[in-house]
Amino acid sequence: MGRPSRFDIHLDRQPSMAYHVNKEYKRDEAIILSFDIGTTHTAVSFSHAIPGEHPDVRPVMKWPGQPEASGETKIPTIIAYQDGEAKYFGAEARDLLEDDEYEIARWFKLHLHPDSMKPDRASNGPESLETPPLPQGVSLAQVYSDFIGYVYRITKNFFINNTPNGQQMWNRLGNQMPIVFCTPNGWDLRQHAVLTDASIRAGIVTEGNADDRLWFLTEGEASVHYSLAHTKTNSWLNKGTIFAVMDVGGSTVDSTLYRCQSRSPLVLEEVCASACVQAGGIFVDRAIREILERKLSGSEYCDPETISLIIRQFEQKTKRAFDGSQTANVIQFGSNKDNDKNYDIVKGKLTLSREEVEEAYLEVISSIVDNCNILLANRNVQHLILVGGFGESPYLREKLKCILGERRTEVVTIEEPSKKAAADGAIVWYLTELVEGRAARFDYGMPVGVIYDTTLHGNHEDKCYIDKDGSKRDTIFNGKWESVLYKGALLLDRFKREDIRISLFSWRGDGPPPHILVPSNHRAYKAILPPGLEEIMCIKADLGTILDPTTNFLNLTTGMPYWEVALKIELSFQSMKLRAKMRWSEEVLVRHPIANYELTAGIM
Repeated sequence: MGRPSRFDIHLDRQPSMAYHVNKEYKRDEAIILSFDIGTTHTAVSFSHAIPGEHPDVRPVMKWPGQPEASGETKIPTIIAYQDGEAKYFGAEARDLLEDDEYEIARWFKLHLHPDSMKPDRASNGPESLETPPLPQGVSLAQVYSDFIGYVYRITKNFFINNTPNGQQMWNRLGNQMPIVFCTPNGWDLRQHAVLTDASIRAGIVTEGNADDRLWFLTEGEASVHYSLAHTKTNSWLNKGTIFAVMDVGGSTVDSTLYRCQSRSPLVLEEVCASACVQAGGIFVDRAIREILERKLSGSEYCDPETISLIIRQFEQKTKRAFDGSQTANVIQFGSNKDNDKNYDIVKGKLTLSREEVEEAYLEVISSIVDNCNILLANRNVQHLILVGGFGESPYLREKLKCILGERRTEVVTIEEPSKKAAADGAIVWYLTELVEGRAARFDYGMPVGVIYDTTLHGNHEDKCYIDKDGSKRDTIFNGKWESVLYKGALLLDRFKREDIRISLFSWRGDGPPPHILVPSNHRAYKAILPPGLEEIMCIKADLGTILDPTTNFLNLTTGMPYWEVALKIELSFQSMKLRAKMRWSEEVLVRHPIANYELTAGIM
């Protein structure tokens, strides 16, 4: 993809809450959807892009169970099941949390988080959350399929009913529309595969067109596009400026450093590998539950139903208003008949002290600050843009401004509500794509064969085997790591050529990758790989056209023919998708068909 043109965005003050990208759209007419399925809430945005016009970005604002007049653009990520069948979603399902007739699927995004995102037990951050179990007999694939299908249906109805000739447009463009999923920085191809399968099961794409229609964008990159659309960059963004974007959501904090490569056109590139830690608003909710259970122990208000009701009111009001200055924080949960002054309950109102509320924030803010310190270490970062649902917390903002102010890093917040930053930003990304270079989050490479050498490997010739070219290979030391891409290396949006073999691996640990013992059985890799090392794909290509019997060599030891072919694999992370091409020289021609690859694990 070429360099994007400069763009500016301004908010449309009309009730539609649409904003316009001041860049002419030059591709085919399309309806573009973006899904931000968060741990606690979900948002959907869309755009109808017409060639020669300036597209607008609109959120879905009408959801069952939520008053349309409220202008709420998010719904709770909750499903109520009955006998294994999804009955209610979003706000309607939230009202059934305490109803024993239904089994609730909530926080199911946590089931997909890889171990690398979970809190380190040795750190001072929040401990791992106990992930709520899924309803009995319901798989994670079904939960995602049910929920994706639901938000897709509501989005379709909203588009048709709120767009002139909406039905006709949807009928004409619906089967080709691109769909962008916003995912945590720490997710990779394994999680993408789950969303792809769920989308196919939900019927919104097919196996044949899923790869072309589904896109996966990190929440960090979606947020930077949203952020630059809603900040006055003229006052601070210049060529060479390094700034951070931190998306603090329900369960994750996604952080990325960017450098401005050019202002006109506006082009960004990542400075280092993006970060993702498991911390967010739900950790405050968990902490406040423990505080309430301790505070109300021995009272008639310590039952799970009342505690859950108080937490819901806390989340909807107190947590959104608390900035650390309130000495008393009142939570309305009951009627005038509910009184117990021994437990600070008067006329259905529970009072929490400033210290009690602050206690709920301690661990999660500590984790976020640690993440900031790692990201900003040894770098002159003057601005940190804070977005995300929990990023709107006044208390979190004040704490970060105080702490980061000591290192002269200004915390920039968005005037517009940033709860839908990822969903809106994903549409802006699809239309403009400012980020031209991305930093690899892991080391990538493969095991290569080692020719036996008694000086280096000792006397164990009986452990060797004869390769097809007649060379003696060492089975004990076989599997030397050969790097294709180093962690933190910048990869531009174009193919990177490297000589590689069949299997490609990623190393997620620190330090140099370990030695790999190559098994004779390809499928045995998984059982012997050390933690942090994963086989991400098996690359295969049809070389029948170049394996001419007249061009082979003869193995003098075995008498068997073999071929030597100089192959290159071109890898690209363009537009957040891993793609591979096989290249080889054929006389004066250069061939590069798409390679056939089997995904076995994750990568970005």
